[in-house]
Amino acid sequence: MRVCIITEGSYPYVVGGVSSWIHNLIKAFSDVEFVLWEIVSDRHQEREFMYELPENLTEIYEVYLQDDDWDINGSKEEHKRLKKNEYEVLKSLMIGVETDWHGLFEMLHSSKYGIEELLMGEDFLHITREFYDREYSQIPFCDFLWTLRSIYMPLFQVIRSEIPKAEIYHCVATGYSGVLGSMAKYYHKGGLLLSEHGIYTREREEELIKANWVDNVYKKIWVDQFHKMSRLVYDEAESVVSLFPHARSLQVQIGCPKEKTLVIPNGIYVDRFQNLPDKRSEELGIVNIGAIVRVTPIKDIKTMIQAFYFASKKVPNLHLWVMGNTEEEPEYAKECFELVSVLGIENLVTFTGIVNVTEYLGRMDMTILTSISEGQPLTILESFAASKPVIATDVGDCRGLIYGNKIGDKEAGILTHVMNVEEISDAIVKLATNEELCKFMGQVGRKRVAKYHRIEEINDRYRDLYKEIYKNNGVNQSKRKLR
Repeated sequence: MRVCIITEGSYPYVVGGVSSWIHNLIKAFSDVEFVLWEIVSDRHQEREFMYELPENLTEIYEVYLQDDDWDINGSKEEHKRLKKNEYEVLKSLMIGVETDWHGLFEMLHSSKYGIEELLMGEDFLHITREFYDREYSQIPFCDFLWTLRSIYMPLFQVIRSEIPKAEIYHCVATGYSGVLGSMAKYYHKGGLLLSEHGIYTREREEELIKANWVDNVYKKIWVDQFHKMSRLVYDEAESVVSLFPHARSLQVQIGCPKEKTLVIPNGIYVDRFQNLPDKRSEELGIVNIGAIVRVTPIKDIKTMIQAFYFASKKVPNLHLWVMGNTEEEPEYAKECFELVSVLGIENLVTFTGIVNVTEYLGRMDMTILTSISEGQPLTILESFAASKPVIATDVGDCRGLIYGNKIGDKEAGILTHVMNVEEISDAIVKLATNEELCKFMGQVGRKRVAKYHRIEEINDRYRDLYKEIYKNNGVNQSKRKLR
């Protein structure tokens, strides 16, 4: 069996929850050949492997959202006009209720037309003008035209890419990854599986709402395009996996047929976190707070630092350990270091960089996660496996992990609102001053992760999915026009 995993901006170049999940999945199925189809921003972007690649990962293909394929000044040669059916295909993408994705694949993947030829051509201009006249005539047309070119350029780049051959294509997100998986299924008739760790469409929507680089008038166009791409892979995939029930509900709301959906949670090697090294002699009497996170804006490390600062004023024997990559967003990391310095708590905060968490978790009294967005964080599962309570913001499945999903479940930590410094600070103080509560919550978490999140059982479920999709490979190829 040959499985092609399709990712965007993660494994093997970025350390994080999704990357760890992919790495462990490939290692767990040593009898399966894997290839990786990775979407990256730019061909010239510096990249290095952050993982030692398993032997059964045999090839890596890269797709670039930005490339040198087209000249923004336009070609001096006359652009070819589209045939009538091709014009309708392009129009269905830009202003249609339903997109003729198969027609788009045929038109773009064949290299019949260059990206520059399409985006700078007369037909694209005519469709853009029709779109503009319908809904956007109050804004400058030139800005509108170039915005649409910037929206469709990365999508066209993706569709033009070389397709690895495999029996199963496994997308780890919708968006551009989903387009690649759907295109691969169309051309090679392989099975298609989607696993969403976060709801990609909602995450992009949230980013666009907050973004300063997109004028408000254009945000709806971007969001609509991401919705179209998500519905494509929802239609084409044999199975669509989410990590927790609420995420499954969101998939259905966006347009995924409910009968395709199933929940398979994240898993870890629970026993790996037994008998961990305890506090060092110099740490006795200190309350250690661990944060197993990448130092990036989405993890909101600044709020964490501020909350810790106020907590340290009430509980002087605190120490914060930030355990994760500080090089992914160097400017943001620098701002975090400067914030620690300005607050005068350099001796109370340690940035360790990337570490083996089993060497640190046993020394912690609790862990903390102040993210703005999450799926089902592995850091919480690891903390529970080490019998440590968790303070986390109410994002993703943090509520389900900490409070449980059944009536009568006990709390394994404290949940707070996003970016609420006071709440997070109070939670630190509450656990730091109540050792018995810490131990009780830690034991609740340990039992929860051991019951629901053993990776051996999770892998069995994915093996069964692979077998089912492989068995049905090529049987249920859809002939319908896709949305």
